[in-house]
Amino acid sequence: MIVRLLPGVLMCMAASQALAVQPQGEVPREVAASSYALDLASLYREARLEDPRVLAAYARARSAAEQQREALGGLLPQVSANANTSRVLRKNENTRDIYNNENYSLSLTQYLYNKPAWERYQKSKSVKDQKGQQAEDTLAEATVDLAKRYFVALASDDELALVQAERRATQKNLDRVSMMFDRQMAKITDKLDMQARVDSLAAQEVDARNQVQVSREALAEIVGRPISEPLSRVRNDMQLQASTRPLQSWITQAIETNPMLKASQSGAEAANAAVREGKGEHYPQLSLSLNAQQSDQGYDNTQAPRSDSYVATLGVKIPLYSGGSTSARVRGLYDEQLAAEVQMEGIRRQVVRETTTAYLTAQSSVEKIRANRNALSSAQKSSVAAQKAFTFGVVNAVDVLTAVQNEFKTRRDLLKSQYDFITNLFLLNRWAGELNQDSVDSVNVWLSPVPETSLPGGAAKGDSEATGQARAVTRAGASQVR
Repeated sequence: MIVRLLPGVLMCMAASQALAVQPQGEVPREVAASSYALDLASLYREARLEDPRVLAAYARARSAAEQQREALGGLLPQVSANANTSRVLRKNENTRDIYNNENYSLSLTQYLYNKPAWERYQKSKSVKDQKGQQAEDTLAEATVDLAKRYFVALASDDELALVQAERRATQKNLDRVSMMFDRQMAKITDKLDMQARVDSLAAQEVDARNQVQVSREALAEIVGRPISEPLSRVRNDMQLQASTRPLQSWITQAIETNPMLKASQSGAEAANAAVREGKGEHYPQLSLSLNAQQSDQGYDNTQAPRSDSYVATLGVKIPLYSGGSTSARVRGLYDEQLAAEVQMEGIRRQVVRETTTAYLTAQSSVEKIRANRNALSSAQKSSVAAQKAFTFGVVNAVDVLTAVQNEFKTRRDLLKSQYDFITNLFLLNRWAGELNQDSVDSVNVWLSPVPETSLPGGAAKGDSEATGQARAVTRAGASQVR
């Protein structure tokens, strides 16, 4: 009996060994230009020019700058010129007279003291600063949103690749179990369990393909064009490192440079200027006017002598009573000022909280990445061992399925921890007021310029000398990201 079973056992051992050695794939030495993947930096440059949120925010900032210039114009001299000419026909039963009238004037008015106009100008300066900081904050927020959508799209691509890879691996195990079942070396339940898993993975593949399209559409919404290019995947050989700066340093910088907080500070200053503007309505206004006029008038068909006049006027306007509307307006402006100050304090607390959360999450994500790399190494070894053990009848098919599922689960966990780390790094720089082109470029070095040919998640760390060299490169890139 043992002699009859020996050929089948040897065949199964050979098959299991073939499955245990999975080639990771090699990147071609020569890559066509069309094979290069779309990376995060390229999408960032497109989004700055195409994202409606960013374009609208900067348009509002430009509008606020023009409104400041408009308010300044109210403090400068107002010059106007006036000219008119007329031709008069006068007639009765005996006479018919025609004569011309011409009048020219030039006037200049300058406020010598106008507190509402001055405070209105001060308010416009604060509003300009507020809109400018809001535009910077909108750009930072849009950049974080772009990064989140990018890595969601990457996760969708990874999920599709992992489902397909797990389905292929399970199908190979199913083929092996079917062969063993035909030789009466496996139970029918083992074959059915394998078949059920293959069918389940086929259904998951359908969902994964749909999610890829949905995530690409989310990116297309930002850049305004379809995204059909392959996305640059996080390199399998990279070594992510968290910031070495202490948390308090990040919080201090965030309070000083966060654009949202600076915008709220400018808003509070604008509210304070609005109060002074309203109170200025109680103050007198002093103005100086200069007027020059030339008149040429004809009468009774004769030309009257030209007359020139020059008038200088010093005017004072003193508000006495406005029905209580000015006082009511000032009281309302005081409440708006209080609301702006309270809002500023709320934003300050939010900045501290978000900075702290992003920092701590980024730190923990690095630890999770290390743990998940170790878990992936163990899961890979466990999967190989389970398949060998199944060949010798030590474990059943359910154990093999569990081992394979655990391997792919650890791959998913590793990829998620990497994406969480990078996303929180963007959030940390966003709340610290440091999210710019350089930050995006520093993160972009962790992405492969060509589509990865290996399985998402890569192999266990420490596989080759080349891996160590590549990690040295990514450490240099990580040092550029604060």
